[in-house]
Amino acid sequence: MEFSAKIRRLAIKEEMRKAADVAEEASNSQAFAAVARAGYAVSGLLHLLIGVIAIQLAVGRGGEADVSGAVTELANKPAAPLLLWACFGACAALALWQLGNAILGYRILPDNKLTKRLSALGQALVFAALAATIMSFVVGRGQNSRESSSDFTVTLMKAPFGVFLLVAIGAGVAITGIVFAVRGFRRKFTKDLALSSSPGVHKFQLWVGVAGYIAKGIALFLVGLLVVIAAVRAQPEQSTGLDGSLKALKEQPYGPYLLAAVALGLIAYGLFLMVKARTLRT
Repeated sequence: MEFSAKIRRLAIKEEMRKAADVAEEASNSQAFAAVARAGYAVSGLLHLLIGVIAIQLAVGRGGEADVSGAVTELANKPAAPLLLWACFGACAALALWQLGNAILGYRILPDNKLTKRLSALGQALVFAALAATIMSFVVGRGQNSRESSSDFTVTLMKAPFGVFLLVAIGAGVAITGIVFAVRGFRRKFTKDLALSSSPGVHKFQLWVGVAGYIAKGIALFLVGLLVVIAAVRAQPEQSTGLDGSLKALKEQPYGPYLLAAVALGLIAYGLFLMVKARTLRT
């Protein structure tokens, strides 16, 4: 009995090893990598659209400056179903690719630290959520993200220790924003890119990276701050996601100018993600 149980355990381990080898081979295939990298370009396109909508808000026009608003813009384009399916496929592939990096590690990069695996896991979750948002529009169930943010906050507030969880989530998002801004200031993003030898292209890569990361950091910080405020004041309607954060920024002194600056930064971040899709080191 004991011997047969040992044989079964060894067989299970062998099957798991084979499955891991197959998963690693698939994640490292050039075709799959190309589709996955396109996920960065999709995210870049959405950030471009968010930035454009934010500029419209700064000059007094309407719009929803967040992922849902950006996907809505895509859904209104010609051949929208095909476009949305392509965007979904790219984001889903990138989520799977990053999940593989988180579980199996990086085969080529010598730096295989836990922090890199956690970063890959975080990106896998982000792009999985993005793919889910796009799919909701494909099946005709797209939801206003401002309302969904408030609904999520209400639900969590009713849960045991919900307020503390919300404060922790908001603080985590705000800290992530600070990390993004610091990464932009210190140009840490250059480690992930194959920088061009052409001076003009090289400067463009640096400019969109610095401006984009700082603007993205500011936006995330504002989102996290509003979540914390909503939790502390027990006013879930104040947790309004990115769109509400940008609109709140507009109401501050010199708000339209600040909003326009952040909008241009988000456009720069979108361009950076498109550059990343092309020049990412793998």
